Amino acid sequence: MRYPEGGAGTLPILMKATVEPVEGNKVKVSVEVDSEAFEREVDAAFKRIAREVRIPGFRQGKAPRKLLEARIGLEAARGDAIEHSIPRFYSEAVIEHEVDVIAAPDYDLTSSVEDDHLTFEAVVEIRPTVNPAGYQSLRVTIDNPAVSDGELDEQIERLRNAYAQLESVERAAQDGDSVLIDVVGSRDGEELPGLVADGYLYEVGSGTIVPELDERLVGASADEVLEFTADHPTEGEEPIDFKVTVSEVREKSLPDLDDEFAAEASEFETLDELRSDLRARLTPFKRAQSAVQVRAKTSEALAELVEEDAPQVLVDQDVQHRLDELFGRLQAQGISPDQYLGTIEGGPQAFLDEMRAGSARAVKANLALRAIVVEQDLDVTQDEIDAQVELIARQAGEKPARVHKEFERTGQMAALRSEMKIQRAMDWLIEQVELVDEDGNAIDRTLLEPPSDDDGSPEDTE
Repeated sequence: MRYPEGGAGTLPILMKATVEPVEGNKVKVSVEVDSEAFEREVDAAFKRIAREVRIPGFRQGKAPRKLLEARIGLEAARGDAIEHSIPRFYSEAVIEHEVDVIAAPDYDLTSSVEDDHLTFEAVVEIRPTVNPAGYQSLRVTIDNPAVSDGELDEQIERLRNAYAQLESVERAAQDGDSVLIDVVGSRDGEELPGLVADGYLYEVGSGTIVPELDERLVGASADEVLEFTADHPTEGEEPIDFKVTVSEVREKSLPDLDDEFAAEASEFETLDELRSDLRARLTPFKRAQSAVQVRAKTSEALAELVEEDAPQVLVDQDVQHRLDELFGRLQAQGISPDQYLGTIEGGPQAFLDEMRAGSARAVKANLALRAIVVEQDLDVTQDEIDAQVELIARQAGEKPARVHKEFERTGQMAALRSEMKIQRAMDWLIEQVELVDEDGNAIDRTLLEPPSDDDGSPEDTE
């Protein structure tokens, strides 16, 4: 067995390790390092110590071991060797025995600084195994990937609204109308900056100022004055007084839904051509959205099959990973975590509680997929692993051979292979699940594939 460069160098050393289960979801890793191997660690410790102490007559780091041993004692170097080498010996033992640890170990030194060898034990939590019974008969509900006529109607209505005209009417305002208003927001008789406007065109029901404004505008007519008190719309300070004068009520007039509208609003001459184009444009988005739903909903359904609690350490790790990704994206946009959390309904604690719940589901799904890998005997080829290493290297701007060597040295190759098998299990499971829409109708799986050039025609409906 060879170890990384360091205290032990690259010479073969003798180490024995055993693994046995203990209480709970933990194992005990027992390690024995013989005297010859431990002596090399002690010699490396003396070299480290030589760089840290000054001995008259010798340059820094050049004092001979015998002199250092006489001055500080052999036990001091052995103590340093123990401190530096135990984590590395433990790591090698874990890799050798393929122990799937999920937390930091608790070390217990079973030899002493007087001994010429090293023995220790490490108790560590490992990833549990679960039994997701029923995973082969999962039923998952997703949005139908086909573009419905109703969705096309919504798109057409948005387009009609974009070409709508506002016409003055002699009646009270209703939801959806626009009103021309003068607004004055004040506190103790003093007008507040940003809450004063003349001739402001406001859509009733939009809720873009304060909810109380929309409530009072419904039923209000031209020349009517509205006075009320409401909370500040953004600052959350004590209530302010509003005075709103309605000058005019305007009704939205939509263009007729005909070929003439289609020609004005698009490059098409007929409404049928416009609808066909909209269907073709919406189809890839709908299919991509549904494909994402399949993976997410399958993961959620799989997590529901796991009766065991998700290990807290794995949940904590997943939460931290999600927070790091989120705050990294926010930082790139110039938004601080405090600014973002200040916008969350319920505050930071509600946000964290929801994130922890999502992480717990993700951990359960991951454990279930690992069980599926074993039960279905799923694996990946060396060519597939090499291709993934090349992709990682390319993304990092490194040479594949260097990344491959580093992964082998640090034990990450086993983790990469495991992660790839988990992804294979998810792909396998997605092929097995029953997919239905909100009405319980079976989903045509071909509609989850990227559309071809002739997709999106009027015949491609539900």
